[in-house]
Amino acid sequence: MTRTARIDRTGGPEVIEWTDVTLAPPGPGEIRMRNTVVGLNFIDIYFRSGVYPASLPCGLGSEAAGVVEAVGDGVMGLAVGDRVGTFGPTLGAYAQARNLAAATVFKLPDDIDDRTAAAVLLKGCTTEFLVERCARIEAGQTVLVHAAAGGVGHLLVGWLKAIGAIVIGTVGTEDKAAQARAAGADHVILHKQEDVAARVRDITAGAGVPVVLDGVGMATWDISLACAARRGLIVSYGNAGGKVTGVDLGILSTRGSLFVTRPTLFSYYVTPEERQAGIDRLFAMLRSGAITPAIGQTFPLEQAAEAHRALAKGDTSGATLLLV
Repeated sequence: MTRTARIDRTGGPEVIEWTDVTLAPPGPGEIRMRNTVVGLNFIDIYFRSGVYPASLPCGLGSEAAGVVEAVGDGVMGLAVGDRVGTFGPTLGAYAQARNLAAATVFKLPDDIDDRTAAAVLLKGCTTEFLVERCARIEAGQTVLVHAAAGGVGHLLVGWLKAIGAIVIGTVGTEDKAAQARAAGADHVILHKQEDVAARVRDITAGAGVPVVLDGVGMATWDISLACAARRGLIVSYGNAGGKVTGVDLGILSTRGSLFVTRPTLFSYYVTPEERQAGIDRLFAMLRSGAITPAIGQTFPLEQAAEAHRALAKGDTSGATLLLV
């Protein structure tokens, strides 16, 4: 018997329900993973609220660290007792244990503890693909990172500094400004108090930035347009401030022939080789000290609804963990 979260309809945090489930033995190609720590991500809110479609009823969450409890037929390279992690795309991580495809699970090295893994797997691989596969940012480039003290934003700042980029971060409070500076941001803008575009133009001698990494969405869309340099790239990778809709492509021309992409992690992590390369790169960045998990807060697993409320209100910083 295991406790697991389920939603039968989309809506607010109140739609998250907890139920007892008896797990069958893992099938061919599957393992049973008992979770120790579950990572909370804004994408969980998207699925819960219906921003991203899912077949209902369904579970929530995709990121977790734990241990293999049982192995199905045909599984190679994993054994009972192995410490493992997963970051999806299968939903259902809000659970004490679950069966899932062995191909979506990988071993955790001894020097990466469970809390660190659950705090950085999804966010860290997102950071890796945004910086190195999607935007292909190079040393010396100036990059604007919105929500620079958030779960992904914090990692973006450290990663960008490690590869030699110049980082401008936007944040909402003085506390978050301090966190962004500690992560390595060269310039921090308090977006509630300052004109972000004017500051960016001032910092860049009027040129704007060649890359904007925007995990906020509609609330920062116009700001991102105003900050991008001629032929610059806006990477809109999240909807924390609403979905970007009704985009007039002509504005990209008037703003200087801009490029825009709306990428998702699993378009870049398709094959086992792509997944492993990203994971290896993430662990290397952790070991080098370029990025840190920055665990801001924890909640008991069955207080996931409260964690969702805090994340949606912007009352969290860094990574949020659900402890099993």
